[in-house]
Amino acid sequence: MLELSSARRLEDVQRIVRKAARELTNADGATFVLRDGDQCYYADEDAIGPLWKGSRFPISACVSGWVMTNKVSLTIPDIFKDARVPHDLYRPTFVRSLTMVPVRADNPVGAIGNYWSKPHAPSAAELQLLETLAGSTATALENVRLLGQLEHKVEETSAALVKAESAAVRAAKEGEDRRRAELALGTVQQQLYQSQKMEAV
Repeated sequence: MLELSSARRLEDVQRIVRKAARELTNADGATFVLRDGDQCYYADEDAIGPLWKGSRFPISACVSGWVMTNKVSLTIPDIFKDARVPHDLYRPTFVRSLTMVPVRADNPVGAIGNYWSKPHAPSAAELQLLETLAGSTATALENVRLLGQLEHKVEETSAALVKAESAAVRAAKEGEDRRRAELALGTVQQQLYQSQKMEAV
């Protein structure tokens, strides 16, 4: 969890979460899903075989979408006995059991999924660990978002300072040019005055 709290990029959060989720429950696979409007984006995975990394599915057509919509964790010991599972999508995979937990339960922004190749139900302690990981993940994602906003603001402020500094340098140069012109004008006026004095004499 300490590594997760110090993550500064979304990619780091994904890597840490998928690895931790799999290890915490001795799962055969773990996936990190992000909500993207009305779709579920399978952003990352760590599994014994390929799953859906990089794929997007309608939120209404996948288990992670069900978990995010209903804001609750879900365990399915046998995926082929549950109508919420799109069986055709799972048939080519090793998956026979799954547990999915929402990331940020009050307003889910994603989900963490664990998969097993045999019928399996995680213990209450394992489920609690996954839910705790999901809570820490929500905090890490918020930190990444806030850090991104802060970096953007720093870039904007730096650009504004550079622009202001350039304007100040230009103004100073213009002021120096004006001062030189005034000095030159003063010299010419002085010479003209001297010349007029000489003519008068």
